[in-house]
Amino acid sequence: MSAAKSASAAFIALSIDPSKSFAEDPAGKTVTSITASWKSVDGLNTIEEDNKNVVGFDAKSYQAMISDQSRTPIFYKAMEERIDNGKGAATVLDLGTGPFAIFAIKAAELGAKKVYAIEANKEAAQKARETVAKKGFGDIITILEGFSTDIELPDNDKVDLIVAEIIGSIASEEGVVATIADAHKRFAKDPTSPKSWIPTRVQTYAAPASYTLHNMFGPPGFDWGKLNGEPVRFSCRDEGLQLLSDPQVVEDIVFADILNYTTDDAKINAKNKVLTFRVDDTRTKVNTEKLIDELQANQLGKSEATRMAVATGSSFTGMAFWPRLILSETDSGDKSITINSREFPKGGHQKSHWQTVLPIMKDRPVPVQGGDTIRVTTNFEIPSGESGTKDILTPPSYKLDGTVTSSSQITLA
Repeated sequence: MSAAKSASAAFIALSIDPSKSFAEDPAGKTVTSITASWKSVDGLNTIEEDNKNVVGFDAKSYQAMISDQSRTPIFYKAMEERIDNGKGAATVLDLGTGPFAIFAIKAAELGAKKVYAIEANKEAAQKARETVAKKGFGDIITILEGFSTDIELPDNDKVDLIVAEIIGSIASEEGVVATIADAHKRFAKDPTSPKSWIPTRVQTYAAPASYTLHNMFGPPGFDWGKLNGEPVRFSCRDEGLQLLSDPQVVEDIVFADILNYTTDDAKINAKNKVLTFRVDDTRTKVNTEKLIDELQANQLGKSEATRMAVATGSSFTGMAFWPRLILSETDSGDKSITINSREFPKGGHQKSHWQTVLPIMKDRPVPVQGGDTIRVTTNFEIPSGESGTKDILTPPSYKLDGTVTSSSQITLA
């Protein structure tokens, strides 16, 4: 996982340069085309130097995951509910166990009789074996090294529960669809039951956003086109990114129904899904007020901070994406166990080891105001798992195309 390239308010502010790709429609509105495309591995660590197509993690990233109090204890809670001191799930599979095998070990501690833990990275798998041995669970936990699509469980065993924290900051970017589709066919005793999976479903939320540094820097000193489509990744607490509208679901991946996910139905997946947002005037005002305080706290003078905050609060940079995990779901929803990387449902800032992903969709910010319309069509190409390991080694690709329709061209002082 790459470090977030977050906004730094300490930089000297430059004035906004509105996009030159404007067109007047017959109604007198200004229509600006926007686009972005990238692959899941762009800007991220990969599993090995000779394999650049699978997202991988360094020691710092693994530690961040373990230490994330909005993640690890909540997984433990869902596992405790499902294993129920050995009275529930007796056999467990941990997909992507990592070097510390924390979910495999927790399953054993909770009373699971047999636990399998699969890890593709050979160094992480060896560390996991050592960790399990030190914890005294060598007779319960079996570490299996390799891609899960290449592995058979001993004696073709199948399990009661599969735990899979292989969720990216865009939920699908770590290969969860292909991995779970394969596990659905080969590893789960009752694959169509939500009780066989933790999480039961994962979602990606999206909202149009503004970005402080996109307003601060531009040609000739800085060319955003040099990112070559690589999105900027933010801490979910970074106030340099502000949302312009309420979020919408773009990916909704239900593990028990995973085999239907890669159909061409845009209601199920993010292939040719059209999202329409209306810029929220209240949000732009609140965003501006927050940014003034943030910029002043970072030593910008009041007038300069105000000017930059107004420019950023009233401009569009790209679509922001972040994940939501439903670990255990009830019909009413009131007792569901969930993990929100950003505040739910409005998308507010909060601490998480997951990041907010922002592809920049125009070289310069597009000025907007309350009531303007942002329409985006998503074309997410997500390997289905039908081709086994080949699909695991094929990184998901993401493409966005759309328009910003403004009631008038805005000039920001």
